[in-house]
Amino acid sequence: MDFASLLGIISGLALIISAIFLGGNADVFVNVPGLMIVAGGTIAAILLTVQFKDVLNAFKAAWIVFTRDNTNPQEMIDTMLELSRVSHRHGLLKLGDVESDSHVLKRACNLLSEAASEQVIRNTLQNEIDSLIARHHSVQDVFRKMAASAPAFGMLGTLIGLIQMLSQLSNPDTIGPAMAVALLTTFYGSVLATMVFLPIAGKLHARTLTEVTNLEIIREGCISILTNDHYMHVYEQLASYLPEAQRKPIKIGKEKAASASKAKSPAQERRS
Repeated sequence: MDFASLLGIISGLALIISAIFLGGNADVFVNVPGLMIVAGGTIAAILLTVQFKDVLNAFKAAWIVFTRDNTNPQEMIDTMLELSRVSHRHGLLKLGDVESDSHVLKRACNLLSEAASEQVIRNTLQNEIDSLIARHHSVQDVFRKMAASAPAFGMLGTLIGLIQMLSQLSNPDTIGPAMAVALLTTFYGSVLATMVFLPIAGKLHARTLTEVTNLEIIREGCISILTNDHYMHVYEQLASYLPEAQRKPIKIGKEKAASASKAKSPAQERRS
C-alpha cells in the first residue's frame, strides 16, 4: 500500500478515536440509524447521479491507486533513453520487439518500428493522454460527488433527529440524549467526506498528474527518437518535465567516459 496513504488513514483515525475516548463515553458516538441514513443516502445519491459501472470503476481505481506503485517519471525517462540507444544501434525496426507493461509505450514503439510520421505519433499519443484525463476525471468526480452528498445527508439525519426530539418535549429527560443522537449524523457525514472521499479524490488527481507526465515523456521521447536525436539531446528535452532537484544526471558508458578523458583539447594539441 502507498505509505503516505497508509500513514494518513492511520493517523487521522487515531486522532479522531483518541479525542472521542479522551472526551468520555465512546458509546454515545455509535448510532446505527444515523449511519444508515448517511452511508445509505450517499450511496443512493451517487447511484442516481452516475451509472452503476462508473461507481464500480471508481472503487476499482481507488483500490489500484492505494495498492500499486505508479511509474516514476525519472524511470520513464531512463526507459526512453534506453530506447534511444537501441534505435541508434539497431534501427527503429528493433523497437517493435520491445516488451512493456505500459500498453501506451508498447503502442508507441510499434508506431516507431512501422516508420509512422511524426504527426501520426503525436496525434496518437495525444489522444491517449486526452482519453486518460477524461477517464480519470470521471472517476474522481464520483468521489467528489460522494464528498458533497455525505454532509448533506448528515444534515438530513440531524433534522430527522430534531423532529423526533421536538415531538417529545413533554419529557425533558430525553432532550439531551436525543439532541446528541441528532448531531451524530452530521458527524458521520463530515468524517466520511473529509477522511475518506475527498482524500481519495485528491490521491486520484495526483496519480493522474503523474501518469499524464509519463505519457508526455513517452510522446516527446518517441518524437526525438524518430528524428534521430542524440540520446543526450533526448535527455535534455525529457528532463524538463521534472523539477530540477529531482533530475538524475545521465550516465554515459565507461568507454565514452574513458575516451572523453583521454581526448585532448585544441590548446593541448597545439602545445604538443
